[in-house]
Amino acid sequence: MPDSPRPAAPHGVPGPGATRLLPADSNQARGLAEYCREFLRGGAPLGAPTLELLERFHLDAVGCGVSALAAGANAPTVLRRDALDSTPARGSRGAICLGARRPVAVEKGVAADCAAVREWDSNGTNFGYDAVRGRTAGEFGHNDFYPVALAAAREAGLDGAATLRVMLLIDEIRGRLAEVFPLRHFAIDHVHHGAVACAAAWAAALGGDVDAIESAIGMAVAHYVPFRAIRAGHQLSDSKGASAALSAEAAVAAARRALAGFVGPRDVFRNPLAIYRRNVPGPDGRSPFDLELGLSGDAFAIHAMHFKLGLYEHQSAGALEALVGTLGRVPGLAADPDGIRRIEVAIYEPAFSIIADPAKRTPTTRQSADHSLPYIVARTLLKARDAARRGGAIGWESLMLLPEDYADERIADPEVARLVERMAIIHGGPDYDALYPDGIPTSLSIDHAVFGRLESGLVRHPSGHARSDPGATARLVRLKFERLVAGAVDDPAQLERRVRLAGKSAAEVAELYGFPIHGCDPG
Repeated sequence: MPDSPRPAAPHGVPGPGATRLLPADSNQARGLAEYCREFLRGGAPLGAPTLELLERFHLDAVGCGVSALAAGANAPTVLRRDALDSTPARGSRGAICLGARRPVAVEKGVAADCAAVREWDSNGTNFGYDAVRGRTAGEFGHNDFYPVALAAAREAGLDGAATLRVMLLIDEIRGRLAEVFPLRHFAIDHVHHGAVACAAAWAAALGGDVDAIESAIGMAVAHYVPFRAIRAGHQLSDSKGASAALSAEAAVAAARRALAGFVGPRDVFRNPLAIYRRNVPGPDGRSPFDLELGLSGDAFAIHAMHFKLGLYEHQSAGALEALVGTLGRVPGLAADPDGIRRIEVAIYEPAFSIIADPAKRTPTTRQSADHSLPYIVARTLLKARDAARRGGAIGWESLMLLPEDYADERIADPEVARLVERMAIIHGGPDYDALYPDGIPTSLSIDHAVFGRLESGLVRHPSGHARSDPGATARLVRLKFERLVAGAVDDPAQLERRVRLAGKSAAEVAELYGFPIHGCDPG
């Protein structure tokens, strides 16, 4: 079909620019391959807001990854050691792990860096929602896969502008798939959308033809599908945080084999035995969805993606905004959490099922605590108390949840448990559900011995949300970066300048992640 213009849209919604429709009755894998090749050739200009937003999501990802490695987080440390024990394949330039000097095998380097970026569960998020086009499958996803673009750029000798296109391509493919196919309904982990994007983008960035790119996509879909078994149980393991990393590793391996001549399954989105048509049966010759992808301007899914302003499951952002606002309006509340008689938080589905699960009231691991709304609210109240005692201002700047807020002694703090005992998380009902995923509808009420009943009112677009104040979000994301990397690098401002891709040469991009991280093996 011919390309079509996307009209102007409100903040937080993809804006004007051309799009490409891959209809359900076409071979979308082949269409995706053609789209990738055209997009990376760079004929159509990209909007300045899109590029600036992409740089910010990448900066945020780097900050998360550096912090996790400096803290010695288990999964990224194990995978990084595995990578540093490897050497590039014959003819490969290899990948550079965050904080390392020498090249490693590309698949292992990608796995290590994606695991580091994702470990804190604090990088960007998407909800798979485009109301303008009526594509609202609502699958989750995260900006986990920038290390794939960096490794591809090193292999292919790409400069900063070309590398940004590879990054945007990955975010666009996984973001648009999230709008049209809800993997979670079939117990498949959302990182699979990222794996499809990585396989396609890697093969295209390395110069693959349409057949090779289609083969890479086909292998990623047919051979490497991650299930949500990694998320089952009361306490979560390393597999949950490293899911994107392991899927990216498999995707790159599939793409490299396709480029070497391995032929994978064709037309995989319409294949009746692949995950799409197998789970959503329908007429022969059709996939379950049309797929529309941005080509130019600001017509990209990244504009509907969200930032986390600290370490927390993004579904809890509305509760945090409600709490921060209430503390700001009633300064005395922060100094006296012991006077709280009851806290009630009303939220929507699916947040109610995800972060208000009764098992989450008593988390024992960081992976579970950052998905526990009761813990997140209680820990934030205690941070507010400590800030009030120091005489500091109460706001996002002082209450930002950081890795130390999930240390074992913090999770086991009896004061947290006492606050959780006074807390009730309720489902707000159909009125709340109807406002998601356009927003994160949440309200909070506190019954206090001195201040009486305090009501937050309904929060829909909390700070960090794509439809919140973009200037305030940018300022807080930068502050978050500075706090995450403080102590891990000598000069956070210098690191911020280093990882900005605009204007970088191919040589600079090839070594972009090769800066020292305190406490990490440089390789």
